[in-house]
Amino acid sequence: MTSQSNSDRMRVLIVGGGGREHAIAVAVLKSKRPVEVYVAPGNAGTATIARNLPVDTSDISAVSELAEEIQADLVVIGPEVPLVLGLADVLTERGIPSVGPSAAAARLEGSKAFAKQFMERHRIPTASFRVYAATEYEQARAHILSGPERLVVKASGLAAGKGAIVCESRRDGIEALDLIARDAAFGKAGDEVVVEEYMVGEEASVFALCDGSDYVLLSTAQDHKQVGEGDTGLNTGGMGAYAPAPVMTDEMMRAVEDQIVRPTIRGMAEDGSPFSGFLYVGLMITQSGPRVVEYNCRLGDPEAQVVLPLLRTDVVDLLRDSALGTLAGRAPEFHGGSAACVVVCSEGYPGPYRKGCIVDGLAEAEAVPGVTVLHAGTALRDGDVVTSGGRVLGVTAVGPDLRRALDAAYSAAKRISFEGAFYRKDIGEKGLRRFGAT
Repeated sequence: MTSQSNSDRMRVLIVGGGGREHAIAVAVLKSKRPVEVYVAPGNAGTATIARNLPVDTSDISAVSELAEEIQADLVVIGPEVPLVLGLADVLTERGIPSVGPSAAAARLEGSKAFAKQFMERHRIPTASFRVYAATEYEQARAHILSGPERLVVKASGLAAGKGAIVCESRRDGIEALDLIARDAAFGKAGDEVVVEEYMVGEEASVFALCDGSDYVLLSTAQDHKQVGEGDTGLNTGGMGAYAPAPVMTDEMMRAVEDQIVRPTIRGMAEDGSPFSGFLYVGLMITQSGPRVVEYNCRLGDPEAQVVLPLLRTDVVDLLRDSALGTLAGRAPEFHGGSAACVVVCSEGYPGPYRKGCIVDGLAEAEAVPGVTVLHAGTALRDGDVVTSGGRVLGVTAVGPDLRRALDAAYSAAKRISFEGAFYRKDIGEKGLRRFGAT
């Protein structure tokens, strides 16, 4: 950052401290507008390109006061928790433009029960489901035992991407129900339980930036949720991603827009909770067409790391239009090629893991052409970058095609080291198979 006067610059506050927020900061700093970027609380990576400001992102009063203190012209809210708690509402009351839905609209992510009932009401294709209060354990148990062997059991509330349990048998379903409703493994997020049909197909993600009535579509992406190769093991916050997702053909995108995106935006407005900010639609592409797995009310992480680098249009202009309700007529332009992100994690993740391990090889990784290392769970200690989370770094590369983007990302990931570091070795393989390039 330079010493140019703040009055000459647009002050952008990015709320959050993960890889998504680092990716947003990088994209914002590419703007043709003069910008002053703050990240609260940020991480060791954002500290090198912006000004980090310590704050608890779940304390929406503290965040909104911080926005006022720095005289923010625009606030971009990264994580779901402050959105569900109503940060966008508080900022609106204070006259500060922000990118993110109201608390009422953020229920699309904050309550899976609300989202499923919304989709049912507006005839948006999704898995069949039943909702039970945790106190209705016996009814939920009877439903699982009388249903098909394969099913999905979900904690309705926010569970850091880990509250959806895919069950291969009724026995697994009962164990998942016990974990959520009896053991309260996800706390209050499990006060309601959603039991739903197991959908067969290929997952993909579609992102729309909305302003309450209009929207623009960003690149599609495909995440890798499970910790192990071959989509095995426990669910995580995301082990890697690539964009665009070849399963999302032009024909499929038209179907998603007609059957899901437009009805969602229209339905939220009709229900009195217009949706603005980033709408993340997690999809299952089935033989009968696209169906919604889940909604998120913000950019995904690590999907943001691959979606934003492919955007040619100035992201600050789009963010500002979302906040001000002026997206109508916008038509974003995109770079060609592909982007890939490999997430380097701490040993033990998504379970308990060590913190404070020194990270080496960052400069060597970023020396690989096309690579940017985006920090997620990092901190600074005595001048060293150290681990502070389960997902530590998102090694992201842009290339002329998916194969070369993945090769660059993996080449760079191999140069990074810290005690217990690991990452999946099969990011992007589904996409490569569709391209016939395995």
